[in-house]
Amino acid sequence: MSYLLLRTLTKKQEVDSIIRDTIDKVLVLRFGRSPDQACLLLDDVLAKSAREVSKFASIALVDIDSEDIQVYIKYFDISLIPSTVFFFNAHHMKMDSGTADHTKWVGVFRQKQDFIDVVEAIFRGAMKGKLIVNCPLPPDRIPKYQLLYKDI
Repeated sequence: MSYLLLRTLTKKQEVDSIIRDTIDKVLVLRFGRSPDQACLLLDDVLAKSAREVSKFASIALVDIDSEDIQVYIKYFDISLIPSTVFFFNAHHMKMDSGTADHTKWVGVFRQKQDFIDVVEAIFRGAMKGKLIVNCPLPPDRIPKYQLLYKDI
């Protein structure tokens, strides 16, 4: 239940505002459903890491069942949950983790340190002006998934 410490966003205006107002920190947005088992595992990792990354990152949860959020679901092509999207100074940060999709992290971080390492790598890259960074985790700790394409 430690995920209750994290802010949950249910309106497009809330997401717009947090993206726009988070300055000089990595913004971590977890898209998912709170009752989903995988989301609960990820939320636990995020909540346990929140204090340790608080100097260089902010974390928020986005409820994908909210009607108002659907514009972001379509924009980021959130078809698998949980999906985690990163921003820095209102710029979408991408990460090359060896998967087909660099725009988001799909799945659960296996341990707290994995999440901290990823956020720190994004922060360091963003401070150097990069919009895409390499994933610092070894390939065996990166979740594997199959991309599904609609209407093909």
